[in-house]
Amino acid sequence: MGKEDLKTEFTKLYHEQPTRCYFSPGRINLIGEHTDYNGGHVFPCAISLGIYGAVSPRTDQQFNFYSTSFPDLGIIKVNLDHLDYVKQDSWVNYAKGMMLFLREKGAWFKHGLNVFLNGNIPDGAGLSSSAALEMMIGMIMKDQFNLAVDRLELVKLGVKTENDFIGVNSGIMDQFAVAMSKKDQAILLDTANLAYQMVPLKLNDNVIVIMNTNKRRELSDSKYNERRQECEDGLKALQTKLQIHTLGELDDQTLDEYSYLLPSEVLLKRCRHAVWENQRTLRAEQALQAGNLAEFGRLMNASHVSLANDYEVTGKELDTLVHTAWRQASVLGARMTGAGFGGCAIALVNKEKVNSFQTKVSQEYEQTIGYQPSFYLAETADGTKVIE
Repeated sequence: MGKEDLKTEFTKLYHEQPTRCYFSPGRINLIGEHTDYNGGHVFPCAISLGIYGAVSPRTDQQFNFYSTSFPDLGIIKVNLDHLDYVKQDSWVNYAKGMMLFLREKGAWFKHGLNVFLNGNIPDGAGLSSSAALEMMIGMIMKDQFNLAVDRLELVKLGVKTENDFIGVNSGIMDQFAVAMSKKDQAILLDTANLAYQMVPLKLNDNVIVIMNTNKRRELSDSKYNERRQECEDGLKALQTKLQIHTLGELDDQTLDEYSYLLPSEVLLKRCRHAVWENQRTLRAEQALQAGNLAEFGRLMNASHVSLANDYEVTGKELDTLVHTAWRQASVLGARMTGAGFGGCAIALVNKEKVNSFQTKVSQEYEQTIGYQPSFYLAETADGTKVIE
């Protein structure tokens, strides 16, 4: 949606012109899955699919929220005295969480706002629509009320909203990628200390194709929290002999040496994924920097194998997409991206062969699953920003 279309739709709804427009991107993770809450490395980038926002100030204290993704809900009104979780308020709970935690930090909202959002991230696809929304609200509040809060603080408040307000024990990767990304670059982020570097995303004759299973994923209802607990249980067992704070501190040899401490095969598998995936991510960044895209693709494949067999978060839909992609000569690598249990996978595909790739994968997927997947080309994007 262009800026003028955004203004037109806002004016139809609120009968006045918006004073400011914003964009907040979705994200994909190239490699490094389920490592962010284990103190490991992740390698995400923001994408041009995202959420557009338009805002005007009000003269009273009321905040009005409307999203074209949820037209049946109409305008949801929020009172600053009632910033609590209400199930019927749906997506606006993310906004309320951000506002609540900003106020706890000392933010003062001296008037209300009319807010209009239009998103083109498929909801529940695992492309971080919730993080895009959290960072959008954070940027709107920062900009509209001239708040002395930096991007990293907004990132942390987004994680707090997800964990303490919505009830999903997710890590910091999604909000960090959404807020901090730069176009044509990926971020190698050490989630243990938030040290990061921007890495040029030079894919030569290849493009990243996002493959959506069209199986909707609900994080808070999934086994995500269960996986996190299993990693914490494994960490506690290892800490009886090892002076470590996170699984991300281990290499594969040390884990192998102390694996006898893990009381079950399940915990061994979960820890093995967290440790090996972290090592894969570091190798993948080196391969990308060296221009070795073939190795980068193989590491993507290995990541998916680990997510399927050791972490068990893929499922029939994601496996069908990825395994079919692997069989195409035009593909250097493919893997699920995001939390799993549905959602999306990505493939590194020769740009001249994208159409035939999509046709072949779509045909096989429909034969196996019974309905078609969707495809998007992942163009990189800047982090959440004001649209000038």
